[in-house]
Amino acid sequence: MQIKDIVEVSEDRQIPLVKEDETIKGVLKKMLQYPHTRLIYVVDENDICKGTISLGSLVRHLFPHGFEPVIHTRSLISMITSETAQDIMNRGLIYATNNDNVESVIEKMIKAGVKEIAILDSKKRVIADLTMLDLLKYYHLGGNT
Repeated sequence: MQIKDIVEVSEDRQIPLVKEDETIKGVLKKMLQYPHTRLIYVVDENDICKGTISLGSLVRHLFPHGFEPVIHTRSLISMITSETAQDIMNRGLIYATNNDNVESVIEKMIKAGVKEIAILDSKKRVIADLTMLDLLKYYHLGGNT
Protein backbone atom coordinates (compact mmCIF):
# COMPACT_ATOMS: atom_id res chain seq x y z
CA MET A 1 0.00 0.00 0.00
CA GLN A 2 1.25 3.45 -0.90
CA ILE A 3 0.67 6.77 0.84
CA LYS A 4 -1.43 8.00 -2.10
CA ASP A 5 -3.94 5.20 -1.34
CA ILE A 6 -4.46 6.62 2.15
CA VAL A 7 -4.46 10.28 1.04
CA GLU A 8 -7.20 9.52 -1.50
CA VAL A 9 -9.57 8.05 1.10
CA SER A 10 -8.61 10.03 4.20
CA GLU A 11 -10.86 12.77 5.49
CA ASP A 12 -10.54 16.03 3.65
CA ARG A 13 -9.01 18.55 6.03
CA GLN A 14 -7.17 21.77 5.50
CA ILE A 15 -3.43 21.82 5.98
CA PRO A 16 -2.06 24.18 8.65
CA LEU A 17 0.42 26.35 6.73
CA VAL A 18 2.14 29.60 7.69
CA LYS A 19 4.60 31.73 5.76
CA GLU A 20 8.17 32.04 7.03
CA ASP A 21 7.60 35.66 8.09
CA GLU A 22 4.45 34.92 10.12
CA THR A 23 4.63 36.27 13.67
CA ILE A 24 4.74 33.94 16.66
CA LYS A 25 1.25 35.19 17.59
CA GLY A 26 0.10 34.29 14.07
CA VAL A 27 1.59 30.80 14.45
CA LEU A 28 -0.31 30.37 17.71
CA LYS A 29 -3.56 31.51 16.09
CA LYS A 30 -3.02 29.04 13.24
CA MET A 31 -2.37 26.20 15.71
CA LEU A 32 -5.64 27.03 17.47
CA GLN A 33 -7.55 26.92 14.15
CA TYR A 34 -6.53 23.30 13.54
CA PRO A 35 -7.37 21.15 16.58
CA HIS A 36 -6.56 17.93 14.66
CA THR A 37 -2.91 18.86 14.37
CA ARG A 38 0.07 19.34 16.60
CA LEU A 39 2.25 20.51 13.72
CA ILE A 40 2.33 23.67 11.61
CA TYR A 41 4.08 23.62 8.24
CA VAL A 42 6.23 26.65 7.40
CA VAL A 43 6.36 27.54 3.70
CA ASP A 44 8.18 30.15 1.64
CA GLU A 45 6.66 32.60 -0.86
CA ASN A 46 6.41 29.73 -3.43
CA ASP A 47 4.62 27.47 -0.92
CA ILE A 48 7.68 25.21 -0.66
CA CYS A 49 7.85 23.57 2.76
CA LYS A 50 10.87 24.81 4.68
CA GLY A 51 10.19 23.38 8.13
CA THR A 52 7.72 22.67 10.87
CA ILE A 53 6.69 24.07 14.22
CA SER A 54 5.41 21.52 16.69
CA LEU A 55 3.01 22.28 19.51
CA GLY A 56 5.82 21.32 21.88
CA SER A 57 8.29 23.81 20.42
CA LEU A 58 5.65 26.55 20.44
CA VAL A 59 4.90 25.85 24.11
CA ARG A 60 8.63 25.86 24.93
CA HIS A 61 8.98 29.20 23.17
CA LEU A 62 5.97 30.82 24.83
CA PHE A 63 6.55 29.35 28.32
CA PRO A 64 10.35 28.98 28.61
CA HIS A 65 10.24 29.41 32.41
CA GLY A 66 8.50 26.04 32.66
CA PHE A 67 11.45 24.35 30.93
CA GLU A 68 14.37 26.08 32.67
CA PRO A 69 16.35 22.93 33.56
CA VAL A 70 16.06 21.62 29.99
CA ILE A 71 16.88 24.83 28.11
CA HIS A 72 20.57 25.54 27.72
CA THR A 73 21.65 29.14 28.32
CA ARG A 74 23.09 29.35 24.79
CA SER A 75 19.60 29.04 23.33
CA LEU A 76 18.05 31.75 25.52
CA ILE A 77 19.13 34.65 23.30
CA SER A 78 17.62 33.09 20.18
CA MET A 79 14.41 32.33 22.10
CA ILE A 80 14.16 35.92 23.33
CA THR A 81 14.83 37.46 19.90
CA SER A 82 12.65 35.06 17.87
CA GLU A 83 9.82 36.93 16.19
CA THR A 84 8.73 34.85 13.20
CA ALA A 85 7.88 31.30 12.21
CA GLN A 86 11.23 31.04 10.46
CA ASP A 87 13.01 31.84 13.72
CA ILE A 88 11.49 28.93 15.65
CA MET A 89 10.82 26.34 12.95
CA ASN A 90 12.53 22.97 12.85
CA ARG A 91 14.42 22.76 9.57
CA GLY A 92 14.93 18.99 9.85
CA LEU A 93 11.83 18.22 7.82
CA ILE A 94 10.42 14.70 8.11
CA TYR A 95 8.13 14.05 5.15
CA ALA A 96 6.74 11.46 2.78
CA THR A 97 5.56 11.44 -0.83
CA ASN A 98 2.51 9.89 -2.45
CA ASN A 99 4.64 7.05 -3.84
CA ASP A 100 6.17 6.02 -0.51
CA ASN A 101 5.23 2.69 1.00
CA VAL A 102 3.00 3.07 4.07
CA GLU A 103 5.04 0.66 6.16
CA SER A 104 8.28 2.53 5.45
CA VAL A 105 6.61 5.85 6.36
CA ILE A 106 5.38 4.39 9.66
CA GLU A 107 8.92 3.17 10.39
CA LYS A 108 10.34 6.60 9.48
CA MET A 109 7.86 8.29 11.85
CA ILE A 110 8.64 5.90 14.69
CA LYS A 111 12.40 6.41 14.28
CA ALA A 112 11.95 10.21 14.21
CA GLY A 113 9.52 10.16 17.14
CA VAL A 114 6.79 12.05 15.23
CA LYS A 115 3.06 11.43 15.20
CA GLU A 116 2.29 13.50 12.12
CA ILE A 117 3.95 13.80 8.72
CA ALA A 118 3.74 16.11 5.72
CA ILE A 119 3.05 14.60 2.32
CA LEU A 120 4.99 16.63 -0.24
CA ASP A 121 4.78 16.79 -4.02
CA SER A 122 7.83 16.79 -6.32
CA LYS A 123 8.33 20.53 -5.73
CA LYS A 124 8.26 20.04 -1.92
CA ARG A 125 4.84 21.67 -1.49
CA VAL A 126 2.55 20.22 1.17
CA ILE A 127 -0.32 18.36 -0.47
CA ALA A 128 -1.57 16.54 2.64
CA ASP A 129 -0.69 15.70 6.19
CA LEU A 130 -1.28 12.41 7.87
CA THR A 131 -1.23 11.44 11.50
CA MET A 132 -0.08 8.12 12.89
CA LEU A 133 -3.74 7.38 13.64
CA ASP A 134 -4.63 7.93 9.96
CA LEU A 135 -1.90 5.51 8.90
CA LEU A 136 -2.81 2.88 11.47
CA LYS A 137 -6.50 3.11 10.63
CA TYR A 138 -6.01 2.48 6.92
CA TYR A 139 -3.04 0.15 7.14
CA HIS A 140 -4.38 -2.18 9.83
CA LEU A 141 -8.15 -1.72 9.57
CA GLY A 142 -8.51 -1.07 5.88
CA GLY A 143 -10.08 2.32 6.62
CA ASN A 144 -12.91 0.77 8.63
CA THR A 145 -13.70 2.30 11.97
